Amino acid sequence: MVKLTLQLDDFTKMHDEFIAEWNKAMNTGDTSSVERMDDRYFVVFLKGVNEKPIIFNREEAVNGMKQSVQQLLGAKKRFENRVIRLRDNENAVVFYEQLIEKNDKVIARLFTIENWQLINGKWMLVRETEEPI
Repeated sequence: MVKLTLQLDDFTKMHDEFIAEWNKAMNTGDTSSVERMDDRYFVVFLKGVNEKPIIFNREEAVNGMKQSVQQLLGAKKRFENRVIRLRDNENAVVFYEQLIEKNDKVIARLFTIENWQLINGKWMLVRETEEPI
């Protein structure tokens, strides 16, 4: 149990840094520090109840992320109501509400679920789900 608590502390610190890196990326346009996706990574975007989800692999997701950051340069990302749960010492799930703000207006609200895995000593995103709120 102590080991799991220490792992949670380490993971939380890493995720705090990840959030800080996102805000740097939104100001500079450089997404390299937030490209922490494993080669098997994919992201699922859920739109509406009657619409099929859109799924992007790592390459597609990184390209889309770069384009979005360039279009939203100067915007801010907020990560609200974050909950972190460790499945075990090598797998973590993070739930949060993601808000994107530009010119003091919220332009997007997304419910986000991130699945992280400890791979070769480094936490990597392996799967993500996004749904508009």
